[in-house]
Amino acid sequence: MNGSGFAFKASFKALLCALSLQLIIAKSATADVAITFGTYAADKPTAVVRQFKPFLKFLEQALQESLGEPVKIKMKVTKEYQDSIDQLVDGEVDFSRFGPASYVTAKARNPKINIIAIESVKGKKTFKGVIAVRTDSDIQTLADLKNNSFAFGDELSTIGRYLAQSELLEAGISADELSMFEYLGRHDLVGSAVGNGSFTAGALKESTFKKLVEKGVPIRALATFDNVTKPWIASSKMSPRVFEAMKTILLDPTNLELMKSVSKNGMLEGNDADYDPIRNAMDQSTSF
Repeated sequence: MNGSGFAFKASFKALLCALSLQLIIAKSATADVAITFGTYAADKPTAVVRQFKPFLKFLEQALQESLGEPVKIKMKVTKEYQDSIDQLVDGEVDFSRFGPASYVTAKARNPKINIIAIESVKGKKTFKGVIAVRTDSDIQTLADLKNNSFAFGDELSTIGRYLAQSELLEAGISADELSMFEYLGRHDLVGSAVGNGSFTAGALKESTFKKLVEKGVPIRALATFDNVTKPWIASSKMSPRVFEAMKTILLDPTNLELMKSVSKNGMLEGNDADYDPIRNAMDQSTSF
């Protein structure tokens, strides 16, 4: 073989080595599991980030150990419920934590999304919503709200809209029988608006109600009602491998202490039928 032949073989071998190295680098880069967590700001966005950041760091590490490869979790917090729902339905985020009504809405749009687990409140799948009035209000029953004003939360909120409207309808009050109503978006804004007298009453989740009372906002509970706890949901694009690993981590009772920032009492097995009461309330609210 002449010199040019040897040179060709050497060049070809070098090219193969370079291509192999590029494939190895590409494979190791794509081996990393990149996951995006999405949710919306039911309260202040800064409070939402502060609440989830430590837990997502723990989940990232736990998934890395379970899957045996690097895992990176990013977080997307939207201001609007609808934007967060769109992101999960379209697969722009890999998993989300929603309120029940948002889950029902997303599931109707994309039946292939799946519940990973649902939050526990002292071992139960329900917690309370509150219809509040000012501490000095003479309103004593829901029926007394006729011809008065009402503050709802987001238009897609389970407590802030659907369940509250269902409760009002049960008390014989429809939208036409209120002097006015508005959707204020966040639970804390509803409680503050009732406290400062802008509205006679409003609906908000019990935990936010208690925080506002502790801060001195002059509101009291006029009525309470049950809501199903929040589901953690996987998009239709999440791989079964990651889904099962995440489910195992969320349901592991030994992780309870690390999960308290997002779910004080840990997680429970959940299924779509758990949210049938919410579907019923959403259907009923169409009559509001």
